[in-house]
Amino acid sequence: MNKTTQRKWAERAIEAVAKDFPQDPNNPNHWVECEQMLGCALECSEHTKSYEVQTEVAARLLNQTAVYLQTQAKYLQALPLYQEALRIREQVLVLGKQHPDYAESLNNLANWYESQGQYEQALPLYQEALKIFEQVLGKQHPYYAASLNNLANLYNSQGQYEQALPLYQEALEIVEQVLGKQHPYYASSLNNLAMLYSSQGQNEQALPLYQEALKIREQVLGKQHPDYALSLNNLAGLYDDQGQYEPALPLYQEALEIVEQVLGKQHPDYALSLNNLAELYRAQGQNEQALPLYQEALKIVTKVLGEQHPDYAGSLNNLAELYRTQGQYDQALPLFQEALKIREHVLGKQHPDYATSLNNLALLYYSQGQYEQALPLFQEASEIFEQVLGKQHPLYATSLNNLAGLYDSQGQYEQALPLFQEALKICEQVLGKAHPDYAQSLNNLAGLYDSQGQYEQALPLFQEALTIYEQVLGKQHPDTARSIWWLATYYEKMLDYEQALLLYEQAVEIFVKALGEQHPDTKEVKENYQSLLQQLGNSK
Repeated sequence: MNKTTQRKWAERAIEAVAKDFPQDPNNPNHWVECEQMLGCALECSEHTKSYEVQTEVAARLLNQTAVYLQTQAKYLQALPLYQEALRIREQVLVLGKQHPDYAESLNNLANWYESQGQYEQALPLYQEALKIFEQVLGKQHPYYAASLNNLANLYNSQGQYEQALPLYQEALEIVEQVLGKQHPYYASSLNNLAMLYSSQGQNEQALPLYQEALKIREQVLGKQHPDYALSLNNLAGLYDDQGQYEPALPLYQEALEIVEQVLGKQHPDYALSLNNLAELYRAQGQNEQALPLYQEALKIVTKVLGEQHPDYAGSLNNLAELYRTQGQYDQALPLFQEALKIREHVLGKQHPDYATSLNNLALLYYSQGQYEQALPLFQEASEIFEQVLGKQHPLYATSLNNLAGLYDSQGQYEQALPLFQEALKICEQVLGKAHPDYAQSLNNLAGLYDSQGQYEQALPLFQEALTIYEQVLGKQHPDTARSIWWLATYYEKMLDYEQALLLYEQAVEIFVKALGEQHPDTKEVKENYQSLLQQLGNSK
């Protein structure tokens, strides 16, 4: 056969595979079929290149195949397919770069870069896609609203909340006008905006949006839909963050039950729900309930996604953190190390999740007093966060706090002080003063002053932090109790034993109610309290 005939046969084969390849490869329900057809699809991608097949059908198959590969964390295989689909669509579409399908390819390629933490490459692609949708479809089109959401998500990931907010708001307004309030896309837009508010600690604004999204999804999709379960998880997560564990628990449990019934136990979303419920138990010190859930989630992710998937690394990390908080350092270490290795291999060293793994491993070393091993990891994590997310991101502030805490523990107060101060400034600028992270930064800085005997500088910071915790999280939150605990130790040092005892009693009461008698924090603050009583010659 001559080359022309070969190209025609190649085009027919591509058309046949494209016809049967699932149109929604993001849906895990289609992954078995996608995997069955993957070999044929990849062979067609080779035909596209070898025989110079420049058709929209070929571009669509390349795009769909790449989407599926990305869901399986096969990023290196997906990238050239995205790029080739984009190139073909630019050349063969009637309108070229001014076609919605070209904008779709831009969005997909941008999403790939975003998944790798390559935000600088993703940004111009999202922006170009948004511009095309605006010019070709107009601002009152759902695709334009979806593109706004994509760009807003990128800004949100980078902590650029001021840029993200108006985009989320505009997308929500468009979807409301075009599709109405009873449309699933409107619920999704509400959910995105709520997540932004929640990440900034603006829980009062987030709560009604999560609740409305949940109500819409229940009415439109029904309670047996994965998106309804997602809304349950989000609302539960908000309660969880506020220390409202009682209302969070039944929502997590209902979400888990729905996902099990609709998607089955071998679905990634079921593993995610298990992890969420386990995190709630761990936060309350109920480690016996948390452990089997973490282990089951890890087993599912291993079977469904494989050991080279970011979600597998995330599950390893969660289980390792449980072991770390229990003081089971030998069990935690290999899990943290494996998670770090996977993230380096799959995501690369310039990804925020890799930096997070460095930070977690450093915390493990720090917990054991192995400061020499912890220091370079904290430093590398901080450098990555700075390079990838910028200095105005909460994760960068957290990394500064961790590094400063290490210096503080070693008595290197001069190195610690500017880092604590910079972290505090970032939290104030990005999150505002009414955020728990800002309160934590206040406590950290106050603790440093306290260690140096600069008690006059420490006291107002301790007091301000406690006020913030009480206002934002409530008086019965464990973080509020920890802030009271810090203040109690301060008054004990100042020999104001009456005030110290009163605060210790408050902290104990909150910990017992929120976390239970067996939680490590409950036990330790009780020991502090009893020690002071014995010192004063009292007994209770």
